[in-house]
Amino acid sequence: MAQRTHVPAQEKPKQARGCGPRPPAQASGELYAALDLGTNSCRMLIAAPNGAQFRIVDAFAKSVRLGADLERTGHLSRPSIERTIRALQVCASKLRKLEVQHARLVATEACRRALNGKSFLAQVKKRTGLQLELIRPEEEARLAVISCAPLVSVESEHVMVFDIGGGSTELVWIDLTGVPGAERVEAVMRLDIRNRVRNGHAPGQARIVDFISVPLGVATLHERFDDVEDESARFALMSWYFEEHLAKFAPYVDLDVLEGVSGFQMIGTSGTVTTVASAHLGLRRYDRKKVDGLTLTERQIEKVIGRLMALGPEGRRSDPSIGKDRAELIVSGAAILQTLLRIWPTDRLGVADRGLREGMLLSMMSGRGALHTRGE
Repeated sequence: MAQRTHVPAQEKPKQARGCGPRPPAQASGELYAALDLGTNSCRMLIAAPNGAQFRIVDAFAKSVRLGADLERTGHLSRPSIERTIRALQVCASKLRKLEVQHARLVATEACRRALNGKSFLAQVKKRTGLQLELIRPEEEARLAVISCAPLVSVESEHVMVFDIGGGSTELVWIDLTGVPGAERVEAVMRLDIRNRVRNGHAPGQARIVDFISVPLGVATLHERFDDVEDESARFALMSWYFEEHLAKFAPYVDLDVLEGVSGFQMIGTSGTVTTVASAHLGLRRYDRKKVDGLTLTERQIEKVIGRLMALGPEGRRSDPSIGKDRAELIVSGAAILQTLLRIWPTDRLGVADRGLREGMLLSMMSGRGALHTRGE
């Protein structure tokens, strides 16, 4: 899929496309930006190509709770809109200050579901100069998969990548049995979820068994059962309700998909997964370098979830490994995570502190030839 480039209208680069030859992107020092506006958070990365990866130049993350009360009203509220626009104004300022040449700015589930989603995006354009792209769930999942590809093990025959967001959860099941171990990471990078084929695939290529976007994330699931006072009952109801929405996911319908498989790997990319990893490590201050790429066993995850539930609301808010912003939503996220682990037991969960932004950056840079592979 061709990447779209968006920059604030008043800050377009002086040299437009087609105005003469340009140096290779990596040598030119050009900057790339990726912004992900979700149901709960607004996040942006600005980066420069660096070998086969990228170097982060600036970052922004803010809990804006854009989808607050969306489950009940069907609309984005005025306070949510104002919080979000203030955050986007900061992002626009950073893009202008750093003279970012290539950017992709996307909005996801909250704007897809809200009856006033399109008018909100028009208001964003008018007040910030940013043109946000409303992407489909398939594209959201594709970007998450791309970002997680480097974590795929050479021993994995089947991989499920899941992204627990604020308003939705995406699951992609990938069959790698026909791909040599050394080529599996690259095969995952090339996947196109929009053209998934359930029956048959070219020899040596990864196969998408199935993809699903469940319209439930940490924020929407929390809101739906917020009136249940007993926390244990609420957790059980959230888990049951989420599982009900997996009924059309092929690997759920046919649980024998793992029969005879010697290597099954789950990779989770979400604030829930990284928070559980941070709590497992006992980090008083979050450290991405220690969390991203970590492998957790099912037993380790169950132990952390049990401790989080035992802490109660007040205990979670004061626990430094969780943080105040995450404390309210970690229970609904844990309910989703535990449901997935119960349905498809695994002794290794790959923890990914990466997602749409990283996927967008890699995709944009790769499309412009800005990344240098080992063979170059």
